[in-house]
Order: sequence, then structure tokens, then C-alpha cells
Amino acid sequence: MRTPATLALLAVAFSLAACGGEDEPPTADAPPPATTAGAQKPEPREPKTGDGDGGVELTEIGSFEQPLHVTQPPAGDGALYVVEKTGTVLRVPAGGEPEVFLDLSGEVSTGSEQGLLSIAFAPDYDESGLLYVSFTNTAGDSRVIEYRAGGNRVDPASARELLAHDQPFANHNGGLVLFGPSGRLLLGLGDGGSGGDPSRNAQDPSSLLGKLIEVDTSGGGEHRIIAIGLRNPWRFSFDRETGDLWIGDVGQNEFEEIDGVPADEIRGANFGWSAFEGEARFNADQEAPGHLPPVHTYGREGGCSVTGGYVVRDARLESLYGRYLYGDFCEGQLRSFSARPGRKAGDDRALGPQVPGLSSFGEDSRGRVYATSLEGAVYRLDPAGG
Repeated sequence: MRTPATLALLAVAFSLAACGGEDEPPTADAPPPATTAGAQKPEPREPKTGDGDGGVELTEIGSFEQPLHVTQPPAGDGALYVVEKTGTVLRVPAGGEPEVFLDLSGEVSTGSEQGLLSIAFAPDYDESGLLYVSFTNTAGDSRVIEYRAGGNRVDPASARELLAHDQPFANHNGGLVLFGPSGRLLLGLGDGGSGGDPSRNAQDPSSLLGKLIEVDTSGGGEHRIIAIGLRNPWRFSFDRETGDLWIGDVGQNEFEEIDGVPADEIRGANFGWSAFEGEARFNADQEAPGHLPPVHTYGREGGCSVTGGYVVRDARLESLYGRYLYGDFCEGQLRSFSARPGRKAGDDRALGPQVPGLSSFGEDSRGRVYATSLEGAVYRLDPAGG
């Protein structure tokens, strides 16, 4: 996420009707209707893709210190976990008060785009207690650390470093960790910062910068590059129904971009930076062979820094179902378009609600979607009037 100057200051249901209302009702000893042997119940219908026009309201679940991420273990007691830029992870029990789950405030740098950036719970967290934390250390360099939680608190002594990477500048850290459909831990790293990718990291296959990386959780350090050509993939996500990848990649001076890739085309993808910014040529001295153009771009009239979101699969949100939800840090306007990876977005529109200082989106284990504001609020997206 490119942080403007202000960043430093902000911290179907169906009803069945009886047929033939004028007919005689069956007598009490009438046989039941005939059934077909072996007949199966029809599969429930997939909700239709929404039109993205309203029907959603924001429910504030609490106020925090510069929240950057919200998530939940795949199984658990319903508590949410909110990541604060300044170094603390808070556990928010359903109907209860927030409590400290992990405190790294003495180990994290918080300038510019640095900080405690995200956490990811292991798929077997309910048994293993393992989670993975991404942050910039006091030197400003990227770290991914494994921890083990006991009860409702992380054991600091359980820390095990999995990835360490120097950052040449204080911006474009990326920093999101999450488990993909394969069950492997993924990390998004920006190109190293400054502007214009001065070291040409994003297209360099020998550098982890500007990449989507599969982190080796065994601790052997054999991290694999999954995709290249990213400037600052501040937030990325997988469609929980299809496994398709969606990335909000922060632009340079002209264009913000959103990339959507079918699940079977993710590995080896090249998103074009810094040979291209959006669909426009950027560094004339670079090539990006076979690069994938973005599915959506917008210019400075739409904001300054894209905040990537999720393909909404919460059936309660009819207007958003099957659409990719995103926003912009400067504009705060929630927007969406029909999620068709590899195809241009043709129906991008504003949803209605706004989140000032929109820093991130999150998704819980049930597919409900959340939005965070760097000004402090964390919101859940609910049906309007529900």
C-alpha cells in the first residue's frame, strides 16, 4: 500500500404454495403421493451473481489502533483476530471485549508502510495451535515467524523464523500471509520500494521482491516463487468457491490495478510490473514475456492506492454475491465487479458505503467479509436492514 502523507497521521428462501386451491383435500386414509425409488433431493441452487448496487450496511465491531488485517481460524469459537499496525494482535470474542493475543510492539518498525502486517492460522490450528506472522522488524526488514498459541494467548518462546528478507526502502513491503487452496502458506512481497522499481526486482527471477511466494513452513528455507511482476500486492485473496486468485496491486503514478487469475493459471504468472503499469508501458528497457494484463485499472480520478478485497461468497449479501469487492485507501468507497478471472471487468460500480482510510478487507471462516479503517474502526458487511 502506498501511504500518502496522511497515513502517518492516522494511525433464498422459497415458499411452497398448495396446488389446486379448489380441489378436495385428500381423505385421512388416502395413500401418500408416489415417489420415485432412489430419487435424490435436488442440489441447492447457487445464488445469482449480484448487481453490486447497495443492499449492504456496515456493522462496526470495534475500534482499534491502526488496524491492518482481520481474520479467523478455520475452526474455533467464533472469535475474530484484529492485527494492529503498531504490533499487537487482539482476540475479539463473540459478544466479548478484545484481549491481547500477541504483542510484538517492541519488535516491529511502524514508519511509512511498515508494521505488523498480517497473520495466518494454520489449516489445522485447532489441533496444532500454529500461526504465522508477517511484519517488518526494527531494522525495517521483512520477517515471517511461526508461533504456537496455547489457550487464548501466543507463547512468545515458540517463535521460529521461517523467512527473512532485507528491504532496501521503507515502502512496498507487501506483507500479507495466508494459506491458499493448496494448504500452503503464501506471502506477497512488494518490489522493495522507492519508486519505479529502481533495481528491477519485480522481473528478476533471482529476487523474492515483487513476487508471490510459497513459504517453506518446514524451516528449510526452500521458498518457491509462484508469480512475478508485482509492484506492491498489498492485499490478495482466493475465491473460496473456485480457488481463483485476485490481487490488488498498488500502482506508480498513473494506474491502480486488479489482477484476476484462474486457479489453474496461477503458478508461473507474470503480472508485468515494472515493464508495465496497468496496461501502459512503464520501463522501456524491460520485457515481461507472456505477462497477464489486469482485469481492471483506474486512474487518479478514482483514488491513490488500491486496497484489494475478496470475491464475496456470503449468500446474505445478495447484491455482492459472486462479485469482487475492493476499495481505495484515499477514496474509501467500496466498489465491486463480477468476478470473471482473466476477463475485463465490465460492470464495476460503487456499492454505497464508504470506509475512510480503507486499509484492508478480511474474511472469516463462514465467508463473512470485513473492512478495516486505519482510523480505527473494523466493520462487518451485513445485509441492509437485516
